[in-house]
Amino acid sequence: MHIIDLSIFIIYMASMLGVGIYFLKRNKSQDDYYVGGREMTSLHIGLSVVATDVGGGFSIGLGGLGFFIGLSGSWMLFTGIIGAWISAIFLIPIIYPLARKYHFLSFPEVLNHFYNRKVAIVAGIISLIGYIGFTSSQVLAGAKLAAATFPSITMVDAVLLMGVVVIGYTVLGGLKAVIFTDTIQWIILMVGLILIGIPLGFVKVGGWEAIRTYLPKEFLSLSNISLVQSINWLITIVPIWFVGMTLYQRIYASKDEKTAKKAWFIAGLFEWPIMAFMGITLGLLGRVAFEQGMFTEFGYAPGSEIDAEIGLPLLLTHIFPIGLMGLLMSSYFSAIMSTADSCLMAASGNFITDILRLSKHNKKSIRYSQLATLVIGILAILLATKMQNVLDLMLYSYAFMVSGLFVPVLGFMFLKKPSAHAAMFAMIFGGGTTLALILTEIVLPFGLDANFFGITISASVFALIQNMYKK
Repeated sequence: MHIIDLSIFIIYMASMLGVGIYFLKRNKSQDDYYVGGREMTSLHIGLSVVATDVGGGFSIGLGGLGFFIGLSGSWMLFTGIIGAWISAIFLIPIIYPLARKYHFLSFPEVLNHFYNRKVAIVAGIISLIGYIGFTSSQVLAGAKLAAATFPSITMVDAVLLMGVVVIGYTVLGGLKAVIFTDTIQWIILMVGLILIGIPLGFVKVGGWEAIRTYLPKEFLSLSNISLVQSINWLITIVPIWFVGMTLYQRIYASKDEKTAKKAWFIAGLFEWPIMAFMGITLGLLGRVAFEQGMFTEFGYAPGSEIDAEIGLPLLLTHIFPIGLMGLLMSSYFSAIMSTADSCLMAASGNFITDILRLSKHNKKSIRYSQLATLVIGILAILLATKMQNVLDLMLYSYAFMVSGLFVPVLGFMFLKKPSAHAAMFAMIFGGGTTLALILTEIVLPFGLDANFFGITISASVFALIQNMYKK
């Protein structure tokens, strides 16, 4: 990276860190730290939801999908707009009034309200484990971007570097700082990629003629995807909108119910089609550049083995001029950090609020939260050093949380008297089934995701025990 780009990168990151310090001094309570004082607007919330949900991890993952299968990869984020809008219509009207009345800080507190404390504790543990994995995926995404941008850095070194930066930023900031930095970072990232990245990449690879020449026809089709893959994405990503701690924190942070709903509709539109086709298109252009031999100088000649998820970073490194490259890389790193710090905050919130049950009025609660964030961040770094694929790690984390928590949420949404016993066993059997299938690497029927079987077991157990409870 040129000295000008490096200088821009350092200044940009220092500015974002300054925002965290600014709000740190104004965080007086857990309400300030975890839910932004419950006074945020729809645009800030909506952009923050996109930044957290899509983030750098999905951006790198989408680039990998575009590199590997082409335009059809955009359907993965179509599930995002489905989940966002359904939850805006059905979930927010139930949750927001309760959050205002009882001053909820976490998602498991909702389960405590509808079920009992034991259910909330188990949910907190499941959410904590899931968000440690999700944070790791963001650290890994940043590491891949760093390794591609700075070829002299090894992947392990990049993971450690990214992890240290993320933890430092997160420990300093609260949710209000996260939301404001998310807004700034996401606007810069989208403008940079849509107005500069895609046009430059398109011209650099040789336009439509080069795309048609170097890519298989199916790469330009929206049907280059199997039904099973669509189902796997649907059952993994849509339910996260009903169980994601980071999303509940943003519902609580909204100044009123109308603001929360509007934010969710904004977030859905940004996920698909805007972010979906932007990331996929850049990944596709990265594949053309690879086939043309543009990455040979980085050690990836045409026909050689290459990790699909570094195709996008290599393309951006290759095409952006001095100055713009530093700003773009800063935006990407910041997007990754924003998702990571949100996930770390969610995990520390689960640990402090739901597992330790620390009083919300304890004057030292913010310090305890920061310490928990530090420890959880270290665990996330260690996990990131053991994984290779960003998208897989994200989807594994999603699947574990969804299979354990989704059915109990449906229970309190649609039943007048849902059973706490049904919720408890549904969480244990659902999350346990998915985790066991992932860890044992059993070949599953029809290529279905482990999450499909986890949710099925969870729903069956819930229905059985709920029926016994009624009798």
